[in-house]
Amino acid sequence: MIESLKNIKFMKQTLMRKVVYALMPIVFLGIYFFGWRVATLLLVVSFFGCLTEWVFVRKTTKKITEAVLVTNILFTLTLPPSTPYWIAIIGIIFGVLFGKMVFGGFGKNPFNPALVGRAFIYVNFPEFLTVRWTSPIGGILGGFTRYIGEPIDAITQSTPMLIFRASGEELPLMKLLLGNISGSIGETSALLIILCGIYLIYTKTAAKETIFSVLIGFLGMNSALYFLGFEQIANPIYGLFAGGILFGAVFMATDPISSPKTFEGRIVYGLLIGMITVIIRGFALFAGGIMFAILIGNTFAPIIDEAVNAIKASKKAKAQKEVKNG
Repeated sequence: MIESLKNIKFMKQTLMRKVVYALMPIVFLGIYFFGWRVATLLLVVSFFGCLTEWVFVRKTTKKITEAVLVTNILFTLTLPPSTPYWIAIIGIIFGVLFGKMVFGGFGKNPFNPALVGRAFIYVNFPEFLTVRWTSPIGGILGGFTRYIGEPIDAITQSTPMLIFRASGEELPLMKLLLGNISGSIGETSALLIILCGIYLIYTKTAAKETIFSVLIGFLGMNSALYFLGFEQIANPIYGLFAGGILFGAVFMATDPISSPKTFEGRIVYGLLIGMITVIIRGFALFAGGIMFAILIGNTFAPIIDEAVNAIKASKKAKAQKEVKNG
């Protein structure tokens, strides 16, 4: 086995490497706000994520994909900084195993593996992902001088969405933009996520129609419910910058494997995710919502593509018939 580990090679995937590049600034900002535990958590997750995929490909001609590196980083960034290592290990193994490898590996997974892993531990170990938050570290060097920030006990000092749910209070938008708030590692700075999203769109790494349709669907549904007077719905701008909607729209919903392949399908898919996120946030038990919304969107992605292709084929056949009869 040791000899086999020495011969581990990764399949080069230019597209996935660009996603890794886009995620690196968010990783470093996570370390700045929450300490070096972010780095150690990422290393542990990456080791077990790669190991899980290697177990499946070690006796084949296939290599470990660079896509699993993206999965490892995304999964880590969706976790609170204080998540126990053993829970993170269970989550990434479950995500890679049941979100990807059981379906045949890269290119065949119907669901986003990182979200499959997070959803599993979210449901089974909710306390560690919904209650135990960490206060951001201040100062010029921030978390680069500490292992982890101070724990937060009071719900009124936790994440922006939980604070809003508990008291109706909205944090200053500047805090949401910069990211010096408690929450999951990679979802705090709206500004940095936007900049990384611009990079992915510019390099044609992420489908811009998916990103924009998620945001339009979210803002449309959020605005409608907010102006109808639903008190549990935050104002649209606050809702957009708080929680993980931006992170999910840019990095999760755009997964090229688990999202629709047609242009029109990606628009419908994105709108669906955005609207479902608002409904879950406002009326379900979960303060976030984007995680489950994307998994629901993954479920419908093949059906959406089938419907789009069927409509196109019908229109084409009708046009050909008219030309023939004309």
